[in-house]
Amino acid sequence: MFKKDFQKTDRIFWHDRLLDKYLLRFIPRNFYPNYFTFFRVVATPFVAFLMLTEQYYVGLIAFLLVSLTDAIDGSLARTRGQITEWGKIYDPIADKILVGTMIFIIVFRYLDAVTAYLIIGIEIIIVIIAWVRLKLGYKVQANIWGKIKMILQVLGVTILLLAVVFDLADLIHYANGSLYLAIAFAMVSLLTYGI
Repeated sequence: MFKKDFQKTDRIFWHDRLLDKYLLRFIPRNFYPNYFTFFRVVATPFVAFLMLTEQYYVGLIAFLLVSLTDAIDGSLARTRGQITEWGKIYDPIADKILVGTMIFIIVFRYLDAVTAYLIIGIEIIIVIIAWVRLKLGYKVQANIWGKIKMILQVLGVTILLLAVVFDLADLIHYANGSLYLAIAFAMVSLLTYGI
């Protein structure tokens, strides 16, 4: 699960090089990308607890740190040639668990149910289609549209939390806009069989 069957890639992105230069070099070689994915799943209930108990300032910091592990695990896997089939499937699922939890707790509370239901509904459809394609023998992994969607979801939740923490009601419109853009990219991801 964590270190067998490593694959290499020829696709190293600009953000991979940036993270490698300033952050990844401090991560020991025996600390594999899938550890970060697993951590994201395990840390999500802690972030959820902070949000449910309205500890938004600490929750915002925790959410950003846990969200950062998504960038770290992907860049680590690509730059060190440690891509695994497990990571291709469970990295996007870990993202969906984190963002879905935040949508249930924060978006329902401070935005509107329609936005939350759209995001959750599309994510469920994406997971179901990915599961069916996996069972039919197709490869399943994240695509660029799904990655953009994840960035927009994290941005939307972050802006919403900033609006709540610092009592900046004007930011709520930007959070809503980011989340609706994320819905559009989720649809594109769905139509291109990404996860």
